[in-house]
Amino acid sequence: MAVRESEVRRAEIVRLAKTSGLASVDELSAQFGVTASTIRRDLSHLTTRGLLARTYGGAIALDPHPESSIRQRAVEGFDAKRAIAKWAAGEVQPGETVLLDAGTTVGAMGEFLRDRPRLTVITAGLTALESLADADDVRVECLGGTLRHLSQGFVGPLAEASLARVSYDRAFLGADAVTADRGICEAEIEQTRLKELMMDRAGSIYVLAHAAKLGRRPFHAWAPLPAGVTLVTDASATDADTAPFEDAGITVV
Repeated sequence: MAVRESEVRRAEIVRLAKTSGLASVDELSAQFGVTASTIRRDLSHLTTRGLLARTYGGAIALDPHPESSIRQRAVEGFDAKRAIAKWAAGEVQPGETVLLDAGTTVGAMGEFLRDRPRLTVITAGLTALESLADADDVRVECLGGTLRHLSQGFVGPLAEASLARVSYDRAFLGADAVTADRGICEAEIEQTRLKELMMDRAGSIYVLAHAAKLGRRPFHAWAPLPAGVTLVTDASATDADTAPFEDAGITVV
């Protein structure tokens, strides 16, 4: 029985490392109700088998969660993303200047903003640009920079320099994942650095993320969330999903 329990526990450790990005000895010990030394033996066993790589205080998966392309993301949670985008667009008032991040959920807002009078949209994403390209009544300003083909968004020094020259009433940001303690999770530091600058220049900040992205840690680049952020998710989010954000003082819609 003990052998079976260890096999089940080790399989679950590998799964957690792949989906969360990092397996901590202390966290795993508390989660499985075993001693830290037992977890260390598990990690050593899994490392020997080539399933994990040891780090200080834990382990990471050798095949970390891959970043999805924009085409893959477009069909993931389509209805939820559209509902989130529609609600977020309803926050935008005539005559405002808003920033739209790259990504499918934020990009979907463009469809609902096309007829908003006297609107200025600043964006780093090709998805939003495509939605608003022929919306003659909307002033569109592109940040420019280096195009990340996977996310179809602009990043880098040129995009950051552009942000230094503008401000806006509202910023709508996407995320590969988001947690209450660390903030927005992305695949690369360039992305999180740009998101930090975006949040710094905004009057109001909204993070748009469907329920599957809440509480996950697939990568190791982070943008901390400042006070006053609104997290917009979908109805499939459970109380357990949203409670850490509410406890941290984040408004959850």
